Amino acid sequence: MYKIALDGPSGSGKSVMAKAVAKKLNILYVDTGALYRAIGLFMYRNGVDVADKAAVVANLKNVDVKLSQSEEGQVVYLNGENVNRDIRLPEISMYASGVSSIPEVRAFLLELQRDAAKTNNVIMDGRDIGTVIFPDAEVKIFLFARDEVRAKRRYLELKEKGIDTTLEEVLNDMQRRDENDRTRAIAPAVPAEDAVMLDSSELNIDQTIDAIINIIEKRIK
Repeated sequence: MYKIALDGPSGSGKSVMAKAVAKKLNILYVDTGALYRAIGLFMYRNGVDVADKAAVVANLKNVDVKLSQSEEGQVVYLNGENVNRDIRLPEISMYASGVSSIPEVRAFLLELQRDAAKTNNVIMDGRDIGTVIFPDAEVKIFLFARDEVRAKRRYLELKEKGIDTTLEEVLNDMQRRDENDRTRAIAPAVPAEDAVMLDSSELNIDQTIDAIINIIEKRIK
């Protein structure tokens, strides 16, 4: 079994690339963000203020999150319920962000994420996969692009969804999030020392996928 860690900042396209690579290589893709969204959804449904760390931690004993795979991809179960649709509701994003900064929540999900790699070849994307979740990963890639490029990609994506914003607002928000992710005390979003740095600023989606697969194939014989 081998593990591929794909890390990078907000807007770098990690999830899109990880899904595509998993499909091409016929391996398991684990969306770590969905796990935090599931916990956020539980807190939302149960009226728990995610700013109240003690309340969140106290409620973890009532949370059961499991992953499975279907033809459509990863399925997240919260206490036995398929919540793939509900965890994507806009209001859940802030709850997911809130719980992800709590050390006890990260510890709660750590083994679940690692368990996925015990019986499958896996690619996992996030911000601390190569540094915290899989420090022993056979392949570690840190995907990034220039701030202006990531902001433009995200801006166009939001426009397609009908969300009214400006490129300047997107860029400012992205840079603030980058700084918060890099400097947070728990699992900061920084490259692993042995990660391959991949700049996708001048690459399209297909070229980026090919570059990732090329890196993987060089390291996994």
